[in-house]
Amino acid sequence: MPTHSARQILIATCTAQLFAQMGAYTLPALLPTFIREWSLSNSEAGWLTGIFYGGYVMAVPVLVTLTDRVDPKRIYVCSLLVTLMSHVGFVFCADDFASGLLFRIMAGIGWAGTYMPGLKVLADHLHGKLQIRAVSFHAASVGVAGSLSFIIAATIESASNWQWAFTAAAGFAAVAFILALIYMPSRVRPTEVYKEAIFDFRPVLRNHSSLAYSLGYFAHTWEMFVQRNWVVVFLVYVAAEAGTEQLIFPPAYIPFIVGLLGTWASVSGNEIAIRTGRQRWVLGVFFCSMVALIMVALASSSGFYLLVAGLCIIHGIIIFADSSALTAGASGNSEPERRGAQLALHSILGYSGGFIGAVVFGAALDFAGGQSTVGWLAAFGSVLVVLAIGPFAVWYFKPKDLVGDKPWGQP
Repeated sequence: MPTHSARQILIATCTAQLFAQMGAYTLPALLPTFIREWSLSNSEAGWLTGIFYGGYVMAVPVLVTLTDRVDPKRIYVCSLLVTLMSHVGFVFCADDFASGLLFRIMAGIGWAGTYMPGLKVLADHLHGKLQIRAVSFHAASVGVAGSLSFIIAATIESASNWQWAFTAAAGFAAVAFILALIYMPSRVRPTEVYKEAIFDFRPVLRNHSSLAYSLGYFAHTWEMFVQRNWVVVFLVYVAAEAGTEQLIFPPAYIPFIVGLLGTWASVSGNEIAIRTGRQRWVLGVFFCSMVALIMVALASSSGFYLLVAGLCIIHGIIIFADSSALTAGASGNSEPERRGAQLALHSILGYSGGFIGAVVFGAALDFAGGQSTVGWLAAFGSVLVVLAIGPFAVWYFKPKDLVGDKPWGQP
């Protein structure tokens, strides 16, 4: 069995993750097209984007918890096959809301078996500050790929059609499968005797330091995926209201820019959390995000597309700023023998926010009269209410610092 250096493990895992995620946001990037071609309501559009996270939440308790007993590489490779089939199915079989929903559930299940299991591979093989920083690099690969998926999908659709965009997504998943199969390290360790039930989540729920960051991740992911799934539709509306036909920055370019700059913000944010204190940084980001969200909502009726687009970029970057800090806090505070279960809980809470948030946002939009100033204000208001959960969890549970973090209260 070949020996892998820490650097090789980091590069192999993050590169595979990059390609695994490259087609994940093809649907949100092309959501205006599907709303038009499939005659979707805003609520149906919310379900179509949100069910990806619903599939993730259904699968993640099983797949990620199993990484405490089963080699994460096996779960990772099999899940990439599911991802590949979901994209291929969308190309050849999806032609309405119901069929689209089915294949997006499959995509979510595939993502459940790659995202946190990939992080588990890093956690199993890396240690100390390198392990904490690996969370940032892993998040960076996901962030870059997510942003690229928007621009790739929009570019391919403009040159041909949405089917070819999903064909490209399938190709990226195939590359990820090959990379993981060949280069991702397997876990080699002696057989252990486990006395506790594998799906008993009570011990991880009692770990309040990890739980605090996971609850913060719930609010964070609710906001992040609402923006990621709805920003293109929102900016198409703003451009139409402003009477803007030729756009310097088309709507699909905005999440691309946010993804690239947000990835930098995520990696930098974790470093700042180490130097300034994780709790202090997370609280500051949450409050700045609330302010930015309010500004985006109020500017929706301004009639200035570039202003709203710029505010969406700023808001998106701020959202990303505590992404790695929250996940590193949950992972770093977990007990090594229960890290898979702890990350499963973290994912369940986080992606439940992504699923419910996307659906609630669309429902709020319809309830308040559809795509109008009042509708967008109501939809953004629903996000603002949920965001309060993040700072409350940190204040209430007072989570522990990680090794190397500046202690809370120290100037």
